[in-house]
Amino acid sequence: MSGKRKARSTAEETAHHADGGPGSGPRPTPERDAQVILSNEPGSFARGVLANRHPALIEQVRDAFPYGPRQHEALDALLEQNNNGVIEPLAASEPDHEQWSAWGRELFGRSWFDAPFLWSESYFYRRLLSAVGYFGTGPWRGVDPFAPFKRAELRGTAVDEELRALDALADAPADERATALLHASVWGNRADLGFRVTEGDAAPGAAADDLVADDSALLWQLLPAGAGVTVAVVADNAGRELIPDLILIDHLLVHGHAERIVLHVKPHPYYVSDAMTADVVDCLRRLAEAPGEAGRIGGRLWEAMATGRLEVRAHPFFCAPLPYEEMPEDLRAEFAAATVTILKGDLNYRRLVGDRLWAETTPFADRTAYFPGAVAALRTLKSDVIVGLEQKTLEALERSGAAWRTSGTHALIQVRG
Repeated sequence: MSGKRKARSTAEETAHHADGGPGSGPRPTPERDAQVILSNEPGSFARGVLANRHPALIEQVRDAFPYGPRQHEALDALLEQNNNGVIEPLAASEPDHEQWSAWGRELFGRSWFDAPFLWSESYFYRRLLSAVGYFGTGPWRGVDPFAPFKRAELRGTAVDEELRALDALADAPADERATALLHASVWGNRADLGFRVTEGDAAPGAAADDLVADDSALLWQLLPAGAGVTVAVVADNAGRELIPDLILIDHLLVHGHAERIVLHVKPHPYYVSDAMTADVVDCLRRLAEAPGEAGRIGGRLWEAMATGRLEVRAHPFFCAPLPYEEMPEDLRAEFAAATVTILKGDLNYRRLVGDRLWAETTPFADRTAYFPGAVAALRTLKSDVIVGLEQKTLEALERSGAAWRTSGTHALIQVRG
């Protein structure tokens, strides 16, 4: 363990994060002492995000738009602060200055690497939006700095192939179709994702043993056909990952697993590819304009929006640097009113169970006991946090020698009824 750690999260203990090479992952502590993940451990996944991914993203955003000198200077300043400086508060003129001042009051003045990983990532994206003038009064107000990346993916040939594959699945038995669409939503933009069913298996490349936990049977028990219930879906990424989510939503509505679905998205750009309302619209258009079954699905979803069976909401908490355990009462009430809340993706999982080094066999139900109602996590593994594993599964993963926690090669479906 490194002896150089100085930081503590807001009123929390320091996170010890050891990296012993591929597959070894962090060394979690007992549940009562599970420690917050920081980014100051050399060789750790979290450090790599701040040290490598964030600087690269700044350059990509800079090149994606013909920004003026003011934006370039602000991006340069953010790059320097991220790499070598300390966390500074938002300018007093920023609309959410007071909120972020409260969230970061014990972190300002520290290195970005010494703050909790979840907080550092979230604040980086908030500062990036400030740098490009997203919340300002000038011509760049409201211009999504990540839109070119999202649109390029949505226009890609891989999406065409996946939508064509829906035609072959259209006449499959409902249960096989449900399995394929659920797995497609789990895996998101994994290469070679298809909506095909072969002898009951899911998409090519999504082998059953790549699911480290699979509570899908419980999810379908919570959503029997004809139940007439409301389902909340908390989206993750836009583009090629949001399309399978929308197709799964269509299946739930068409086959009566839900009477109404509320799709929760981000209120402003976040984590490069996270979905906003504009991204939902882009995906619906992409579906509706496609031939065959994809076009029919797009038409049904468009109509579902018009009739209120599918509703999009964007609560500001979805861009907060906080775990769901600290959600505000109005959002808690929304989730409580749903028969089940389905949370998509890695970031939502980190916020759901807490971005800490939990023991991997900590029960998922224990870490989500606070959640107001039944909850399901559909996640491709892209960060260190994991709970709910069986001991034999954990041992097999550790023996594999692969970076299974962070490489996106494994996924999970975890449900607490």
